[in-house]
Order: sequence, then structure tokens, then C-alpha cells
Amino acid sequence: MALKGRMSRTIFIANFLALDISLLFYMGLPAPRGTIASRRPIRSEVSQLAQNLEASPLRNVYFGDSLILPVVQQPGDRPNYVSTNDGEVTQFSSASQYGNIGLLAHNYLSGKSFSHLAIGQAVQLEYQDGKTESFIIAEILSYRALRPKDPFSSFQNLNNQAEILSAAQMFERVYAGDHHITLQTCIAKNGISSWGRLFIVAVPNPN
Repeated sequence: MALKGRMSRTIFIANFLALDISLLFYMGLPAPRGTIASRRPIRSEVSQLAQNLEASPLRNVYFGDSLILPVVQQPGDRPNYVSTNDGEVTQFSSASQYGNIGLLAHNYLSGKSFSHLAIGQAVQLEYQDGKTESFIIAEILSYRALRPKDPFSSFQNLNNQAEILSAAQMFERVYAGDHHITLQTCIAKNGISSWGRLFIVAVPNPN
């Protein structure tokens, strides 16, 4: 997600959120079996989450006792906005529409800390009203964008190269399904800032 200077909307989408633009197209596609996107949340769940967020936005996300990141919101007219302040993450509004929480960060700012997270690690959300939710990291997913500058690029799973997902399927894979958090940043490689995507998926703590 590394962005330098001002960019046109087209380049911004291509380099940053190929997944966001796919939101317009993915609604009719089935989710891959055996993934966290095993079902779409029912309307009442999405509506309840939207009401909760409107009543009390997110304030902070905690990763154990070692890392605390304030959460900022996307402006209503900028669904691709991501904070350019180090030490912050941005809540992905498109994920909220599906009953889940997406947290975005540039890989040269707060996103660089995502690569140090581990499965089983605790994640806690704190809302403005003091309410908290506890999660456990369940999956760490790394994908290569086969066409990094194409907003409709397919994505190849770096741990299972036989798995190639369209942009629409990629969005569904990480943002649809039962209530969870998805942390997203880009993977830079070979001088390409948007070479791939890193997703950290955390599910509610059962304890």
C-alpha cells in the first residue's frame, strides 16, 4: 500500500485497493469452500454492526501489551482513504457493510508491524464508549498480485501456489463470513510497492 505523493484515482486503486473496486462486482460470486468466507452475514447482523459503529466508533486496536494503534475512519466520500500517519490504522468502510472489521495500513507505516504478528496472538478492539472486543489471530495469508497495477488482478496464494483468486474472490475470502477482523497491508518486492497483499485474520476469542 505504499503510496508516494498525489496519485490519480485510477493509479491509487490499482496500487492500493484492487479489492475495494471489486466490491461492485463480487456480490454474485460464491465464496471458496473451506475458508473464513463460509457464509455471508445476514442483514440483521450487518445492520446491528452498523448501528454499533455509528453509536461508538473504534478508538484503538491492541496487540497484547506491546503495540497499540489508534483507529481512524475513512471520510464518507473517500472509500479508498488510508491514513498517512505512522502509528495509525484506518477502518475499511466496505468491510463494515458485511458485518466485519477491516483495518488498513501502509506497509511503510503502521503496516510494517503486521508482519511481526503471529497465529494465536491476542487482538483487542476498544470503542469510544469504552466497550472492548477480544479476538485471536487465526490466519496469516500472503498473496501475490499477478498484475500489480491492474485493479482487477488475480491473486496467487504464496503458501499454496495452486490457489489463484480473482479480485472479487479475494475480497470475499478475507472480508466476508462470520464476524472477524482483517488487517491488510501490501507486500513490497522487486521494487514494486503493491507486489502482493498481507492479510491477518483474527476471530472472536471464545474465552
